[in-house]
Amino acid sequence: MTIIKRAKAPTPKFFKLLRTIGLAMAAIGSTIVAAPVALPFTIVTLGGYLAVAGGVLSAVSQLTSESEPNANAE
Repeated sequence: MTIIKRAKAPTPKFFKLLRTIGLAMAAIGSTIVAAPVALPFTIVTLGGYLAVAGGVLSAVSQLTSESEPNANAE
């Protein structure tokens, strides 16, 4: 029952902001990697890192949720 409550718990405002930033980073990184023009190797590598970091940031932010204080906890 606890897992179901956590799945429906709202995401805090800070993590919603981080999720949006992560999605933007992933989109920018993917655009750099898939650019139709020849870019220097370092810029393409940086785009790959940006895409991965953005994906991880948005995934972790999406998994975060607020929890209610447990009345049974001491």
